[in-house]
Amino acid sequence: MAGFPVNKKVDVKDLLSEELPSDSRHARQLVRRQAIAETVIAEGSIRIEDLTERFGISLMTAHRDVDELVSRGLFRKTRGIVSAAPTSLIESSDVYRATKQAKEKKAVARAAMQFVEPGQAIFMDDATTVHEMTRFLPAKVPLTVITNSLVLINELKEVNDLNLICLGGQFYHWCNAFMGHITTNEIRRLRADTVFMSLSAIVDDVVYHQSPETVTTKRAMFESSARRVLLADHTKFERRALHHFAALEEFDAVIVDEDIPISHLSRMRSKGINVIVADGERAG
Repeated sequence: MAGFPVNKKVDVKDLLSEELPSDSRHARQLVRRQAIAETVIAEGSIRIEDLTERFGISLMTAHRDVDELVSRGLFRKTRGIVSAAPTSLIESSDVYRATKQAKEKKAVARAAMQFVEPGQAIFMDDATTVHEMTRFLPAKVPLTVITNSLVLINELKEVNDLNLICLGGQFYHWCNAFMGHITTNEIRRLRADTVFMSLSAIVDDVVYHQSPETVTTKRAMFESSARRVLLADHTKFERRALHHFAALEEFDAVIVDEDIPISHLSRMRSKGINVIVADGERAG
């Protein structure tokens, strides 16, 4: 199995989840950067000078915040204007993905645990919804977890009675995961009981993703598993992406949250798709 160091890597997403003191300068900086991310993505583009007025910061601080977010793959900066990458074709960075639909993702992740039993071997991909399952895994050990996600590796490496198989390959900073032919070759040498995954968009009951490398890696996990479970909050049905992955009928279960429109739910069930609606009341 390809190897690599798993030392804890500190990034903006990780720090946003920490409980920092309310008077911490660093905490305020992280909150501000997240607010800037929300603003730019909502408006598409904005002048950096406008950010100084909106957030009451200096031009130097605005440039520093924007440069950090640009380095994470979320923005582009040209001639004093910062713009969001087109969400229809380019995956948002993990900084933004991890903070969206948090409540829905937790509910879906909890519902997914009905498909995990002690003694199983499971694939877990790099999706932020799948990441939410990690909090529940200690109650299901012994388990074997196979993943290409550096975030999951760092969170699960200390769990007792959990056998962690780390998939190496080329590291992709925007998703904190390993992908490519080395990764897929390792995946195809394994056989898991179940794969848990999420992708970016569902159009006409077909799943898509913006990144061809992601599609190839997830497809290898899909084909190397006896059971396939898709985790998809309702916003996936509102998005578009470029690269085809699979039809919903190919999954053994599709788990959605309570905000899924009844039209989508009825249509999928009429096609015989096994749709499970997560209980939002138990998401905490």
